[in-house]
Amino acid sequence: MDIKIIREPVPLEEVKKLAREIYRDIIKGAVDIERGVIALGGEWHMDANKVLLADGSTQESVWGFNIYVDEHGDSALKFVSLINIRPAQGSRSMEIQDKEIRRKIRAIVERLIPDLFV
Repeated sequence: MDIKIIREPVPLEEVKKLAREIYRDIIKGAVDIERGVIALGGEWHMDANKVLLADGSTQESVWGFNIYVDEHGDSALKFVSLINIRPAQGSRSMEIQDKEIRRKIRAIVERLIPDLFV
């Protein structure tokens, strides 16, 4: 199980290669909305979450998402993960409801995986 921290833009083909390790057409990820980095891979969002925490992220800044690698644009990015349930931060659902958090995540993913949005 390979989990990769993405700090600089990567080609979509690299993301697809990681996705094929477990789910084939989907990859789970976690994003640090303060640091602007993502971790991709693993069986669970918590796997990527742990990698970001070990790299210096704080839990309050890390959110989970999925990328459907055969789709493009907004339909490729889903904001659903168990790690997103955190009532103390106003998130009571697996799906991120906060539009500002969603906007930040999308901007980071678009910057780091630009081919996903062409």
